[in-house]
Amino acid sequence: MSEKVLIIGSVWPEPNSSAAGSRMLQLMELFLAQSWQVTFASIATPSEFMFDIESMGVRKECIQLNSKTFDDFIKELNPSLVLFDRFMTEEQFGWRVAEHCPEALRILDTEDMHSLRYARQKACKLNRNFDLTDLLKEEVAKREIASIFRSDLTLIISSFEMGLLQSLLKINSDLLHYIPFMLDGMKEDAMNKMPAFEDRQHFVSIGNFLHEPNWDAVLYLKQEIWPQIRKQLPEVELHMYGSYPSQKVFKLHNEKEGFIIKGRVEDAHEVIKNARLLLAPIRFGAGLKGKLILAMQCGTPSITTDVGAEAMHDNLPWSGAIANKVEEFSKDAIKLYSRKSEWIQAQQRGINIINTCYSKEEHGLRLMARIKELKDNLAHHRLHNFIGSMLLHQTLSSTKYMSKWIEAKNTK
Repeated sequence: MSEKVLIIGSVWPEPNSSAAGSRMLQLMELFLAQSWQVTFASIATPSEFMFDIESMGVRKECIQLNSKTFDDFIKELNPSLVLFDRFMTEEQFGWRVAEHCPEALRILDTEDMHSLRYARQKACKLNRNFDLTDLLKEEVAKREIASIFRSDLTLIISSFEMGLLQSLLKINSDLLHYIPFMLDGMKEDAMNKMPAFEDRQHFVSIGNFLHEPNWDAVLYLKQEIWPQIRKQLPEVELHMYGSYPSQKVFKLHNEKEGFIIKGRVEDAHEVIKNARLLLAPIRFGAGLKGKLILAMQCGTPSITTDVGAEAMHDNLPWSGAIANKVEEFSKDAIKLYSRKSEWIQAQQRGINIINTCYSKEEHGLRLMARIKELKDNLAHHRLHNFIGSMLLHQTLSSTKYMSKWIEAKNTK
C-alpha cells in the first residue's frame, strides 16, 4: 500500500525565488519516486510565482491556522509521514498532528538554522565578529531547538550546522539527518554546451531581495565593493537579479556606475550562464546558498565569503575565490574576470564540487533508508527521546489551548 505524505509549508514552493523552494521540490520528487502519495498544504495565499506542484502529481491543499478544519482534514488524510518546512510550521501544526495522527512520523526540514542566521545578522549590524555564544543568547534558538526535539527527525542541509547542533547544543545524532541539495551529476563535456570565456561578459548577482542576507549583500556591493571593481574595469557592468524587488532596490540602479538592477528573472540559468562571474559577498546567513550551486551548474565561477561558502564544498578547492575583506574580494573578482586560464580552472572545480558533494542518488537513498528505519522502530525511538516527549507534552498543554482560544474567538 502506498505511503501518504503530508508536507505542511509556510509558503508555496517558488524554486525561481529561493533555494528553499528548490530544496522542497527535490524532497517532493524523492517521495514521488517511491510511488508515495504526496499532499502539500499551506496557510499562505497562492502566488503567481508558485510552482505548479499539481503537474508533478502532488495534491494541493489550502489550510487554516487555529482552526478545527485542519483536525478534520488530517484525520481524513491519515498520513504516515508529515514534514514541516520550518520550525514555525511545526510550532503551529505539530501538536495537532501528534494528537490526531500519533503514529505518523514527524519530520522537520530546517531549510537553514534560522537562529544562526539571526545571531550572525545581529553581530554584523554591531560591526563585530560573530561568536558561538551569540547563538546561545538568541531567543529564536530556544524555539528552534525545542522544535527539533519534538520532531522524530530533523533534516539538516549544512554539515556545519550538523556539527554545531551536536557539539554546542548537545543534540543526539539520532534526531538529525544530514541531507544537502540533491542534484544530478555533471559531465565535463556539459561545459562545451555553455558559453565560453570569450562569449561571456559582465558580473552577475542574484537572490530574493526580501531575504536579509541578500539585501545586505546588495548594499555591500553597491557601497563598497563595486566602486573598486569598476575603477579597474570601467566598461564592465554588474547585473542584479532577484525576486520581490521593492522601490528601495530600484533606487540603487545607476547606469553610469554600471550597477544595473534587473529584478525578477524568468530563467536564472540563462542569465548566470552568460555572465563571466557571480558575486556573492554574504556577510551573514546560514544553510547552503542556492545561487552558488546554480553558478557552478552554469559553469560560472564565483567570488564569495567564508559564510557564503560554508559547508558547500567539503574542503575541495572553491569554484572561484573566497574573500572576506573588500580589498581582497575586489582584487580576486578583477583577477578572475580577466584571466582565462584561472577562470577555466575555477569552472572545473565547480563540476567537481557538484559531483562530489551533492549526489541525488546517494543522498536520496540514505534519507529513505533512515525513514524506513525510524518507521520500523518509532516507539523505541520516541521512548529514548525524553526531552522531546516532555516538550511535546508542554506544547499540548499550552500552545494547544492558546490555539483553541483563538479558534473560539474567531468563531464569535
